[in-house]
Amino acid sequence: MTIKDCIKIALAVGLVAMGLQQFARAADAAASAPVKLQGLRGGTPVNQDNPPGGHKQERDHGPADRDFVQQPPLIPHTTSGYQITRNYNKCMDCHAWQKTKESGATKVSVTHFRTREGQELDNISPRRYFCTQCHVPQTDAKPLVGNTFQRARGLQ
Repeated sequence: MTIKDCIKIALAVGLVAMGLQQFARAADAAASAPVKLQGLRGGTPVNQDNPPGGHKQERDHGPADRDFVQQPPLIPHTTSGYQITRNYNKCMDCHAWQKTKESGATKVSVTHFRTREGQELDNISPRRYFCTQCHVPQTDAKPLVGNTFQRARGLQ
């Protein structure tokens, strides 16, 4: 191996090391940058109401099929104007167990009456009280990006 070859190898190794160093600095800067999370309530406290959103609501229709086993059911009707606050939950006007015969709505699942520790409660568990954390109105909107998602085989 000649001195020129050694110099070339040393320069190449040096350039690669500098590139890796720059990459590591960029990764460190990205990791340390604060992430700003924004909830659907936009920072509005739970005891205050948000103004209605500008989203389009679908007309009422039959319940949609689920795409995976633990998927929360989609809401088959409009929820425009529904209030869910610390003191009032509009969904329970129809879905509370004592009101489903009259309303014809689906009863709230028994799983919504259990604490994390499995204790049965007389009323909806606070962790399951805000329905729209998991349940969303169904829509026939086209996907924003292409994907290859397929329903669970047992649900096809």
